[in-house]
Amino acid sequence: MFNLIVGTGALTMPKAFATAGWLVSLVLLIFLGFMSFVTTTFVVEAMGAANAQLRWKRMETRQEEEDDDSSSASDSDILRAEKRPILSVQRRGSNLFEITDRVELGQMASMFFNKVGVNLFYFCIIVYLYGDLAIYAAAVPFSLMQVTCALGNDSCGVESDTKYNDTDPCWGPLRRMDAVFTLLLGPFTFFDVQKTKYLQILTSLMRWIAFAIMIVLALVRIAHGRGEGRPPLADLSGVRNLLGVCVYSFMCQHSLPSLLTPVSSKHHLTRLVFLDYVLILAFYGLLSFTAIFCFRGDSLLDMYTLNFARCDVVGLAAVRFFLGLFPVFTISTNFPIIAVTLRNNWKTLFHREGGTYPWVVDRVVFPTITLLPPVLVAFCTHDLESLVGITGAYAGTGIQYVIPAFLVYLCRKDTQLAFGYGTVNKHRSPFRHTFWVGFVLLWAFSCFFFVTANIVLSETKL
Repeated sequence: MFNLIVGTGALTMPKAFATAGWLVSLVLLIFLGFMSFVTTTFVVEAMGAANAQLRWKRMETRQEEEDDDSSSASDSDILRAEKRPILSVQRRGSNLFEITDRVELGQMASMFFNKVGVNLFYFCIIVYLYGDLAIYAAAVPFSLMQVTCALGNDSCGVESDTKYNDTDPCWGPLRRMDAVFTLLLGPFTFFDVQKTKYLQILTSLMRWIAFAIMIVLALVRIAHGRGEGRPPLADLSGVRNLLGVCVYSFMCQHSLPSLLTPVSSKHHLTRLVFLDYVLILAFYGLLSFTAIFCFRGDSLLDMYTLNFARCDVVGLAAVRFFLGLFPVFTISTNFPIIAVTLRNNWKTLFHREGGTYPWVVDRVVFPTITLLPPVLVAFCTHDLESLVGITGAYAGTGIQYVIPAFLVYLCRKDTQLAFGYGTVNKHRSPFRHTFWVGFVLLWAFSCFFFVTANIVLSETKL
């Protein structure tokens, strides 16, 4: 879970911290971490309820088969068979809710939501994945552009006051890094990406080496009195982007079923998840605070790693280029996986039971509508902070707050109807009161309203 949550969003967090002020950023980070933990427990509870329903259906099917096999039965046997399900629930107790089957969010939505709710769920997931791909498609060319242009111009790295344009002739006649990225990684959208285990292990290792180097180097600069950062206490104008970046940086709810189902012992699952969130909060705080006190706010780049591709920060050229190109290596491996996931969600959304897609639609249309929008966004802008902020504040809020809240509310009602009011879900959230569901939804709509109003007011001023 730690590895899943701490990703691309962490690289844009230092600039968001510097823009919003250190006190506001700290308070908002802790609060959003808490809210993400609440909705994570909601998803875990819904997973338990979904497993109970699937297990109960299997039990009923098995019972029906047994009843069909027995050709003769007395009245007392029939009465016992009718009473058996209720007695079975009481006897089995919380074991009915054991999480053994991996029930993804889409399947849970189809179990607990109506048709409109299922369509809205997939719409939210698709918008979020589009935002993810747009961030990736912009981050890789941006990093390549900054580092390779500096190298091509015999510069000593990415200077704080030098931001190369995406049409600068870095590699002779080759101008657009976006085109290179699209040509290299775009075709993977048209195929299936499998067996990426060792590639993911390698990129995870690179990620932790990079994060450790950045934190240590920033601490060393501060300890030697070379810290240039003087961040403000609070600046409300930067809260919009900070809100979206923090929501995006705590995103894990969509992957919880795949992540938690294989855990062998789930007795202390909530405590382990809470410990994860405490560690992630500490890590985000350490990364961001060392950044804002090490570098001036106006010198922090959208992609934090690029601040270390400078001679005055890192003397060793190999380390400079490793950190500068770090997003290229790690994000490039995730782009095909996210693209294939988005393509499959499009197929699921339009799928009709018993129907199949023509070859052209399956192999050309769906991959094209998956690839085209994020690539066009990346061609139009490399403003990573805004991309992360908008993706997190809109689609991220839907996935992290709205969907888990409605899932847990509806699964509780469904569980009471199916198994009786005395049945207890062993994985129920510590935040079991309905107040928490309402509070999460109120906060989600407040985020929508605040970010939208801020964007409208900003555009009006311009």
